[in-house]
Amino acid sequence: MSEGQVADVIIIGAGIIGAACARTLAQRGLKVLVLDAGWHGATAAGMGHLLVLDDNPAELALSQYSLQRWRELAPALPEACAWRNNGTLWLAANAEEMAVAHSKYLNLLAHGEACELIGRAALHQREPQLREGLEGGLLIKGDGILYAPAAARWMLDAPNIRQQRARVSEVDGQRVRLDDGRWLSAEAVVLANGIQATELCPELPIEAKKGHLLITDRYPATVTHTLVELGYVTSAHNASGPSVACNIQPRPTGQLFIGASRQFGTVDPQVESWMLAKMLKRAVEYMPGLAQLNGIRAWTGFRAASPDGLPLVGQHPQRKGLWLAVGHEGLGVTTAPATADLLVAQLLNETSPLAPQAYLPQRFLGEPAHA
Repeated sequence: MSEGQVADVIIIGAGIIGAACARTLAQRGLKVLVLDAGWHGATAAGMGHLLVLDDNPAELALSQYSLQRWRELAPALPEACAWRNNGTLWLAANAEEMAVAHSKYLNLLAHGEACELIGRAALHQREPQLREGLEGGLLIKGDGILYAPAAARWMLDAPNIRQQRARVSEVDGQRVRLDDGRWLSAEAVVLANGIQATELCPELPIEAKKGHLLITDRYPATVTHTLVELGYVTSAHNASGPSVACNIQPRPTGQLFIGASRQFGTVDPQVESWMLAKMLKRAVEYMPGLAQLNGIRAWTGFRAASPDGLPLVGQHPQRKGLWLAVGHEGLGVTTAPATADLLVAQLLNETSPLAPQAYLPQRFLGEPAHA
């Protein structure tokens, strides 16, 4: 840390991505200052679903490596983090979706992932609350759940990490200006504040995808696995208009998280009753008994989505000293440890645990203008 610098690294954003980056840097002996404006970000709004996704090889590599890192961290996580390895059960409504399940199964199996194809009868045995007539499913055994806000707090409660509630109004390479006018400098600045990153870096190709969530009262033992319709990978994940897909997650409290919706072109945080109703109707189509359960709270959040669905992890090619860890969309919690390892390896000029090319910011921002 040079004279006049407040830390070796300044991280903007104390959500799960910023926290994971801070923890990994601090473990290497670097002094880290984490600045956060206190806004309600994606970490606070999300479901905390830890899952392997295989829409493309880079997404699979990132999520699979990261899930392994979460499993290594699990024994040290406090109980408040609510880590559970309950598995994801992808639901196939018809023969076409079962064919998708089969191809996912073969792909994941080939990459060493523990998974199992579930037929009609076995599906009903495992999750009796699901409606009759579903074709089957695919169980991904290594997936899990986590209460991300608690995990982020745990990561930040470590030696070499200082936190400060502050709003950053400008970034200039290795310097940041707070909204009270003060400039702070470090060896490197990391932008890890999700959708807010575009306010400091308007050139980032990040779009807000609004999502609704609802949580129910406590109904223990209703659901075991996180249940997601296979239509999710074709409908809600890739659609350009408003869309919904069934996503039901059992919390350790006995409550159920119900999602998921996606909307573009809005940054209005209000719960929209028409979208909430559409989302709940979809969930009830898969689990009719949900209609009798008591929903106690609904809220919204914004996923920071990049054009290709992969995050931007690495140094900004035109702004020396500014590093990016943004654009994770709905996989921020899953891929936080992998993002931190990727970023820190680049920052410290070490061998990366994953091939970094697919995640480098220059795929959108152009070739580096600095050495």
